[in-house]
Amino acid sequence: MERRKFLKNSSLSAAGLVSASTLVACKTEPKPETVPAATIPTPAPIKPIVVCTWNFFKASEKAWEVLKSGGNALDAVEQGVMVEEADETNETVGKGGRPDRDGNVTLDACIMDKDGNCGSVVCMQNIVHPVSVARKVMEETPHIILAGKGAEKFAYEQGFKKEDLLTESTRKQYEEWLKTSKYETTINIENHDTIGMLAIDENGDIAGACTTSGMAYKVAGRVGDSPIIGAGLFIDNEVGGATATGVGEEVIRTVGSFLIVELMRQGKSPQEACEEGVKRIMKKNEGRKDFQIGFLAINKNGETGGYCVHPGFTYREYSDNGHENREVVSFYE
Repeated sequence: MERRKFLKNSSLSAAGLVSASTLVACKTEPKPETVPAATIPTPAPIKPIVVCTWNFFKASEKAWEVLKSGGNALDAVEQGVMVEEADETNETVGKGGRPDRDGNVTLDACIMDKDGNCGSVVCMQNIVHPVSVARKVMEETPHIILAGKGAEKFAYEQGFKKEDLLTESTRKQYEEWLKTSKYETTINIENHDTIGMLAIDENGDIAGACTTSGMAYKVAGRVGDSPIIGAGLFIDNEVGGATATGVGEEVIRTVGSFLIVELMRQGKSPQEACEEGVKRIMKKNEGRKDFQIGFLAINKNGETGGYCVHPGFTYREYSDNGHENREVVSFYE
């Protein structure tokens, strides 16, 4: 081919390519169809729900009453567990709790709100409602934990009244125990227990509280997991909350409640997270059967779950679906 014809043909080809490119660039894409707003699914609103360890139905009823009247989750959990703190027949929480080896009833409690604020009292005497003192610590001081005589003094400054926490029943039991002074850990509620409570309010915000008199006839000064943020209780408003009951030393070693919430953050359901929490404890205590641990969890969607070492642990759940006492599966069947 002659050079003149080759250049001419090349120019025409190039012009064609440019024209095609221009046409493509100028082509108007069709607009997507507009979907009417009414047809776009919206997330279901989170309905209020409250759960607590064990069959403390009066406590969950009180918390539910607060939630259904439009109250927030923090008020609900505080008022809920206060029911058990004031119940003298409940010998593992508040007034009427069994004493330590020196005959003193010492109480532990903590509370945590949706923003991560928290307060705690440990080894406090002569005050019926340690959970309310813990809330005052959270709201009125720059601190998180107050202990012993310092916590008691602070309570008086906040208007709490001094009261003898040892009842006639627990006094007689203590006097009987002194005959042998033998310490044994029983598996479930008979010896030591905690009421841990978790709630979601109508705004979808989560709060939790935990309160106990600890192990019966414990060494004076002993503190378990219940008032320790991350061990006996932990709340993350983006994810959910968890609480624990049982032998607190084992829960503290794994920072159990924080672990469960973190497992939920990673995608596990509350049930799966509680199971993993117990299994990690049992991995460090292979073959041991002489203690009980129970975990309870709730996620942001209001799903709940629980798991324990031995059969017998239950939790109360109150929502628009009803009021139930739920038995949980255990590591040892």
